[in-house]
Amino acid sequence: MELSNNTLSILKNFSGINQNLMVREGNNLKTMSEARNILASANVDSSFPKEFGVYDLNEFINVLGLVDKPNLAFDDTHVVVQDASGISKVKYFFSPEETLTTPSKDIKMPEPDLAFELTNDVLNKLKKAASVLGHNEVTITGKDGVVNLTVVDGQNSSSNAFTIDVTGKTPSVPFKFIMNIANLKILAGDYLIGMSSKLISQFKHKEIDVTYWIACEKTSTFGE
Repeated sequence: MELSNNTLSILKNFSGINQNLMVREGNNLKTMSEARNILASANVDSSFPKEFGVYDLNEFINVLGLVDKPNLAFDDTHVVVQDASGISKVKYFFSPEETLTTPSKDIKMPEPDLAFELTNDVLNKLKKAASVLGHNEVTITGKDGVVNLTVVDGQNSSSNAFTIDVTGKTPSVPFKFIMNIANLKILAGDYLIGMSSKLISQFKHKEIDVTYWIACEKTSTFGE
């Protein structure tokens, strides 16, 4: 089998969340961070004929780059990656599932208390502001259909802050969701965001069939 560009982009993105990956038979890929605060699921264009474990996903991706137009032939213990002519090939061995950090079950997202759209442009501005100001958190507040996204040092009330306002569905009670920007390891693009008082967020890509569930910081608040 050959891997589509869509599948390769998902694999590269998932490698930034966790170097481990357990691939199941079919076209759905799931990963979870070592801290278990990020879970991602994607339906890709390629369908895998069997399940197999990869301990170092970055290494596996680099192996695919060793040959032109890699073709994958699966065996019980390994996969042979070779070019179309069969002249160049790599034998890559699988890792047992018990050595990997992998999701054991899906997340059932609660009904979101807050919903809004996050464009790629806004996300890039937030990340740039975090880099310029030296902050690592974004707080999400708002009311009356206006959502305030603020990059700030939550431990310093007099710190410099950068805010962007977007429209959305806001709850009737005060709230402050706090997210670590380092956890926003998501593909570029526009997202539909849902956030729950249970301190879990859902990032659903508008064009690619990939969804991320990211835990909010424990310092988040919801209600009086």
